[in-house]
Amino acid sequence: PVGHAAPDGRRRPERRRGRVLMATVSIAPARSRRLVEVLLLLLALAVGVGGYVLASLNYTGALPANLFTHVAVLVVLAVIAEVGVHFLAPYADPVILPVAVALTGLGLAMIYRLDLSYERLGGETVGMRQGVYVAASIVLAALFLTAVRDHRRLRRYTYTFGALSLVLLLLPMIPGLGTETYGARVWIRLGPMSLQPGELVKITLALFFAGYLVTNRDNLAIGGRKLLGLRLPRGRDLGPIMVVWLIGIAILVLQRDLGTSLLFFSLFVATLYVATNRPSWLLIGFVLFVPAVAVAVKAFPHVANRFNVWLNALDPDVYSATGGSYQVVQGLFGQASGGLMGSGWGRGYPQLVPLANSDFILSSFAEELGLTGMAAILVLYLVLIQRGLRAAVTVRDGFGKLLATGLSFSLAIQLFVVLGGITRLIPLTGLTAPFLAAGGSSMVSSWLTVALLIRVSDAARRPASTPAPWNSGVHEPMKAGDAQ
Repeated sequence: PVGHAAPDGRRRPERRRGRVLMATVSIAPARSRRLVEVLLLLLALAVGVGGYVLASLNYTGALPANLFTHVAVLVVLAVIAEVGVHFLAPYADPVILPVAVALTGLGLAMIYRLDLSYERLGGETVGMRQGVYVAASIVLAALFLTAVRDHRRLRRYTYTFGALSLVLLLLPMIPGLGTETYGARVWIRLGPMSLQPGELVKITLALFFAGYLVTNRDNLAIGGRKLLGLRLPRGRDLGPIMVVWLIGIAILVLQRDLGTSLLFFSLFVATLYVATNRPSWLLIGFVLFVPAVAVAVKAFPHVANRFNVWLNALDPDVYSATGGSYQVVQGLFGQASGGLMGSGWGRGYPQLVPLANSDFILSSFAEELGLTGMAAILVLYLVLIQRGLRAAVTVRDGFGKLLATGLSFSLAIQLFVVLGGITRLIPLTGLTAPFLAAGGSSMVSSWLTVALLIRVSDAARRPASTPAPWNSGVHEPMKAGDAQ
């Protein structure tokens, strides 16, 4: 019940038969702000192109030979993205797309800068290939927005996404298809192409978790006994978290991939906590995962080596050993040499760190842009995550809330794991920074995440009186749980 309007225009609580009926709270719908998005998009393009030009000027003393081609490709991709969002999601948050473009442009500029060094050293260059990956990712995101006009329709395929997640996780274990890289079996090879299915599983699992929890969260929110002030869940409700825990342990054991296991399990626990508002789920997740990792350290040499590198990185024997801490220590030296303002784009030596353009690309940024530039990049990530969570808060259906929350937490957890690994806050895991690192699987996953956040934010910001374009003036009836 909504109270009467006071002279000042505000809603007052309505008193009825001695009870106070609180007024409903409604957030004024945002207008379509395409001009703001265009201006931010131009600024994002300037950031990427500026880094590209500075890297070439500082390293070679001349402008890039293919500067105009590079700029033209970036502009065309940005125009495709902007036009697509304008027609397919006109009320979407105007900040999400420019931030994604800025991060992608920075990543391309750093990869190009590293390619300059690799060319001189006779190493492999990946800049051209990465540009193709970026173009393909943006096109796939546009196709996704075209095909999925209402994010609520994805809820119909909850268990399909769950089954697809298991299939993708098992693909690297198939003999002849999966390949082992740096001790972890997370890649599959299809002819000349390689793919990391785990990057796509982040999205399919987020869809599965959101669909499952929005249906079952009432049962999961019912508490059992109290322990140390926390209301523990009932024993019969522990099944879902135990299943996901077993999947995470299977990944850790069979694929020997600590990072992916940590990411998936943390994603589920975080989404479960948001769905039920029960802090006890966080405690249960911690109690389940930490002992399992401790057992894995004792049982599996690859996991034990990661922890040994983490704890004893500066030990000369560990540093010089095969698979030792050389990469981690070189990354730390590079970050330290960057200082506050950095050595300058193109004036450092990030190429001395193995995998400087993928696993350690954040270390490369820290060396050449310093703590200040690194902080600016982290702020861009923070803005993207905040906008995703903002869409989760304002969207009207429970599935959209949990989906946007899960995707935002996935970005946050992955960034924490990557940054924590290169700074020795946690063991190195092998995950890559979204949008920045070289690799097609990571780029496709990052841009599909952006497409989903754009779709949810469009629904969140669309005025309630404005019909969505896919309904042709007829609103689709809401299902149970959509308005929870």
